[in-house]
Amino acid sequence: MTLLDELSRRVGDAFAAAGLDPQLGRVKPADRPDLAQFQCNGALPAAKIAKKNPRELATAIAENLSGDAAFSEVTVAGPGFINIKLSDDEIARRMNALSGAGDWKDTVAISPEKIVMDYGGPNVAKPLHVGHLRAAIIGESLKRIFRFLGNDVVGDVHLGDWGLPMGQLITELQREQPDLPYFDETIEGPYPDEPPVTLKDLERLYPQASAACKENEARADEARAATAALQKGRPGYRALWRHFVAVSRRAIEAEYDDLGVTFDLWKGEADADSLIAGMAAEMRQKNLIEDSDGAQVIRVAKDGDKKKIPPLMMFKSDGGVTYGTTDLATIVDRVQSESPDRILYVVDQRQSLHFEQVFRAAGLAGLFPAHRLEHIGFGTMNGKDGKPFKTREGGVLRLRELIDMMTERAGERIADSGLAKGYGEAETAEIARKVGIAALKFADLSNPRTSDYVFDIDRFMAFEGKTGPYLLYASVRVRSVLAKAEAAGAGAAGDIIIKAPEERDLALSLLAFGDAVYGAYDKRLPHLLCDHAFSLAQVFSKFYAACRISDEADARLRASRLSLAGLAGRQLDLILELLGLEAPERM
Repeated sequence: MTLLDELSRRVGDAFAAAGLDPQLGRVKPADRPDLAQFQCNGALPAAKIAKKNPRELATAIAENLSGDAAFSEVTVAGPGFINIKLSDDEIARRMNALSGAGDWKDTVAISPEKIVMDYGGPNVAKPLHVGHLRAAIIGESLKRIFRFLGNDVVGDVHLGDWGLPMGQLITELQREQPDLPYFDETIEGPYPDEPPVTLKDLERLYPQASAACKENEARADEARAATAALQKGRPGYRALWRHFVAVSRRAIEAEYDDLGVTFDLWKGEADADSLIAGMAAEMRQKNLIEDSDGAQVIRVAKDGDKKKIPPLMMFKSDGGVTYGTTDLATIVDRVQSESPDRILYVVDQRQSLHFEQVFRAAGLAGLFPAHRLEHIGFGTMNGKDGKPFKTREGGVLRLRELIDMMTERAGERIADSGLAKGYGEAETAEIARKVGIAALKFADLSNPRTSDYVFDIDRFMAFEGKTGPYLLYASVRVRSVLAKAEAAGAGAAGDIIIKAPEERDLALSLLAFGDAVYGAYDKRLPHLLCDHAFSLAQVFSKFYAACRISDEADARLRASRLSLAGLAGRQLDLILELLGLEAPERM
């Protein structure tokens, strides 16, 4: 149990002793930290149930709890709020238990699951842009949080590597290099190992082909025919398609790597293509697919729906498949290859209707339980005009350009502040890279996932306030404090005792980690962990300012404070790791 869970159990027992539901004993951090550390508001609804005065009932509960040695003070405020303070001995006991916990995992217990997490979605032959940022950052952090709590998580990039864009690329390349062996139907291989195109070629060819197909119906028909031939297995086209995927993947991996984002699976829509026919046949046997104006659909609306849920289109009137079709087939593939308990999709919340349709269809067809399919939607990163972020020219900013922009600005801020004064060029550049990426990622993660936020590079890059650079600096500062203490011969860390208010506040902040990480996991909201990290960094700063450490004359108190500082540093570094941020050794 987390700290709040355990306190809630104790207060719940007091409610149960009064003949009331123990769930009424739920404890939360106090709204007035100046009056108490924790509070329980359960006496108010309990009084209505018991038909008693809420303050009298709260007083009876408080008297019951006063005999618990873990509490130094239990009082009643207002109409019946129960205010609770832990004793310093109880706080110290918990802290000393934590000091041997190693990785903090014992602070939270869950029932682990096998999970496939889809959080990429880049397209072959198209450069990554700011629209890919949030899925990657949020998905990577959630993957790390889920794994930390014991889940077996498989991250899948889910490439957009099938469909009309591939046919457009093939036909456009054929116009430029018609003599390539891939276009000769009499040649079935082997084909060259080296790709006939570079990433720059693909980035030029695709928009060129797309524009041509929009302007010329004959070109569009040609691309559609090439797409059909590719999907039917024409050897030259398949070989060429594999080159497109390989070239794109190398570039995509490099940019994700710069963000500290990794995937276990590099599958795409093409991997599910062979499963569509069998899946559709089973759906037809169950009478789930029906004709609709030449197309074929699955009706997924339910009685009682408060909004209109249109049918999910499976096959267009020309027989082509839709994103819904490939998403369902991808579920089949994931079930066959990974046997997951749950599948999570970290995708823009503007796709919520699509996923509602897909999840319902999957449940109706018996592909996977609909309640174990989750769309973890997120808002957009906007410019100061409130619209999705674009370049000054109005175009979509490439992710590479954004990463370079953040790194460059970080270098400027570090130079202006003198944080890397006297460091070598290579180390300074590495610090700038880590600071720039931390600024970008923390700005994203610290906002509630479901909210939009405004891109403000100057605010993101500040070394004060709730920012990534501030957290990195806090982590480095703790290490510096401990290193100086060691150099000064301060001795070893020892048992924790609580004397000063700042020690108490730091210990309580450290004990809140379990609730923060569980909240981030349970609600799929990384910003709850960001809030905790910022609070911890602030509380440590106050502790450091008020409490002597390496030069404390009392050896027992000095050893205690070294332990507190060490725990703060370990926990802060763990949170940075869970958020996907990397702190430099010094700055």
